[in-house]
Amino acid sequence: MLTQDEKYMREALRQAKKAYKLNEVPIGCVIVSGEKIIARGYNKRNTISSTLGHAEIMAIRKAGKVVGDWRLEDCTMYITLEPCPMCAGAIVQARIPRVVIGSMNPKAGCAGSVINLLDMHGFNHRVEIEKDVLKEECTSILQEFFGELRKNKKVDRG
Repeated sequence: MLTQDEKYMREALRQAKKAYKLNEVPIGCVIVSGEKIIARGYNKRNTISSTLGHAEIMAIRKAGKVVGDWRLEDCTMYITLEPCPMCAGAIVQARIPRVVIGSMNPKAGCAGSVINLLDMHGFNHRVEIEKDVLKEECTSILQEFFGELRKNKKVDRG
């Protein structure tokens, strides 16, 4: 039996698989209000040629349109990989109260790995964080993607 967090993280993983099919880093995100998914997003940086094409940013934009406000105070975000500085800042700015993370990112994560922008005492909003939900699945899709990328680069070099 899946927990609520696992149920929604599975949907975030489905979003990550969409990114994978586009040869994008497979990161997926869903935003839930009540018990309903109100927004989905996946990484599209290369597809749309924009630094802003992160899964979290895409989902936050959609969620804001759904609720009719930039404040997402009654929502939970589910993200397959720990947010980067930009996305962590957007989460704080959107006033999202809770973020559930699948896999941590020791090189660039800003929810506790490198720094925790989601829980900074000087900010006017702090975020509850739940880590390692479906960690194995969230980590393995990234490992598979980067493994294929490395393998293909070796083939290209001959």
